[in-house]
Amino acid sequence: MSNLARQPKRALEQQQQIEKRVAPATRRAQITLGEKIIASLFALFVLIMAVKIVSTEAAIYNVNRSIEDTKTTIQNKNKVTDDLKMQVSELSRYDRIYEKAKKLGLKLDENNVKVVENK
Repeated sequence: MSNLARQPKRALEQQQQIEKRVAPATRRAQITLGEKIIASLFALFVLIMAVKIVSTEAAIYNVNRSIEDTKTTIQNKNKVTDDLKMQVSELSRYDRIYEKAKKLGLKLDENNVKVVENK
């Protein structure tokens, strides 16, 4: 019987040891003021850089849009210039000039004709 009396004592001791192992004192790590300041400065830096990147992208977009508008304007001006060159070539045909000269009463005198060379 002596064995029976000792067993509950052992079981009680083992339960106390298990309870001590299971419930260690939990200590919460505290964040210091310096760490808070450093984290705040880092977050502020990230925010400022994000705003800077977005504003730079917006500026680049505006410049690219301006360049495209300028290219479109140049293409339109070139088209008008080409049309005007075509009109000049049509209006400066020899036959047309000769007809206009006849209507105005001018005559072709071979003795009075001077050849002008393009330089």
